[in-house]
Amino acid sequence: MSKSDSISRVALKQKTPEVSAAMGSLHAAAVSAAQDAKIEPEILELVRIRASQINGCAFCLDLHTRDARAQGETEQRLYTLNAWRETPFFTERERAALALTEAVTLVHDGRVPDEVYAEAASVFDEEQVAALIWAATVINAYNRIAIATRMVPKQQTEN
Repeated sequence: MSKSDSISRVALKQKTPEVSAAMGSLHAAAVSAAQDAKIEPEILELVRIRASQINGCAFCLDLHTRDARAQGETEQRLYTLNAWRETPFFTERERAALALTEAVTLVHDGRVPDEVYAEAASVFDEEQVAALIWAATVINAYNRIAIATRMVPKQQTEN
């Protein structure tokens, strides 16, 4: 069991290693599909971060903001990602990917609206749209796993 503030939570990898491995395979397949479709790695990290913001997943936010920084993402864009519509910092492709990610993440609020899908389809081909949907789906699943099991990021020490 993993430790949290109130109750011990199950360690999924230990108790269900075959399901955890399948999830890892799904993640790898989604990453491969995005690479094959030539989705920019920066867009994939924005997708992962934005879904994690919406879901409130501290573990995934920590992981993917560090990954984005390592790929050269700017602090300004990371700080304003939650308000991406209000800034001039994101490209047309990034905006379409972010809108699609939000719609997939918040699918219970009214599905994926036609206008959001059409916006994505206007700047991404079908293979790329498919890869973005998979990327958003996988990070949403990981968010739910991390939140349900109360995974917390490790505190980084500054040198």
